[in-house]
Amino acid sequence: MVDQTTKLQRIGAVLRDHGEHLMMALIVIIVGIVAIKWINKGLRMALEKVTSNKALIATICNVVNVLLLLIVIIAALVEAGLPVGPVIQLLIIITLCAIGLIVLFRPFLPSLPFKVGNTVKVGSLLGKIEATTALNTRMKTFDGKTFFVPNRQILNDIVINYHFTKTRRIKINVGIRYDQDLMKAKQVLESLMVEDPRVKIKPRPVVYVLNLGDNCVELGARCWVANSKYWVAKCDLTEKIKLRFDYEGIAFAYPQMDIHHYTGETPGMDLRTEKSD
Repeated sequence: MVDQTTKLQRIGAVLRDHGEHLMMALIVIIVGIVAIKWINKGLRMALEKVTSNKALIATICNVVNVLLLLIVIIAALVEAGLPVGPVIQLLIIITLCAIGLIVLFRPFLPSLPFKVGNTVKVGSLLGKIEATTALNTRMKTFDGKTFFVPNRQILNDIVINYHFTKTRRIKINVGIRYDQDLMKAKQVLESLMVEDPRVKIKPRPVVYVLNLGDNCVELGARCWVANSKYWVAKCDLTEKIKLRFDYEGIAFAYPQMDIHHYTGETPGMDLRTEKSD
């Protein structure tokens, strides 16, 4: 009982002597955190008007947040009554130690195979990476759903990063009927790709005869575009192929079955009627 009374007396003495400074330090921390959130929001909006690189935006915002947080901590500690010099020296030592540990152990730490803003496929999920933390990754699919995927699951699964390379090849397969002009169809497909400004000149767009199927001659149009323009370019080219083929009178093939109906005698069979005496 005496020990508890002594502790309470000590706490009361600390609050009496330093209560005002501690309260001001707490106010500085609260106001500083709120200000950092507003500054981060305004900075992000300003950067989005200048560049569309979300990875660069996230990096700049994170660096600014760390610097502002250090300033808030220094201000709070000074307001609590601590001397400025030792506080700054302590924070510098902590920062240098953290940087040294990161540089030393960075090669041994597993890294995620994508960056913020990349379009990736993780397992059965296809979407754009919005944010990453030490524990999970926030992904937004193209139907508006947001998934929080554990990083351990990502590291143990197959990941397709559609933005890992700068360009991507478009593949469009079409089938025409056997009675259509094959060379004309190939020329139309090639000209549509060459005329599109989004299609790369090198490698040059090409058209292959992929297969002679049961109902059609299958053609494959292949060209390269920038990763950021892949989906729109593919959809536009598919629409242009349909419209141009209709204009040129090139008929698409469709699944069909020929049915032959015979009446009377079956062809190839000699039916005879014999009479018995």
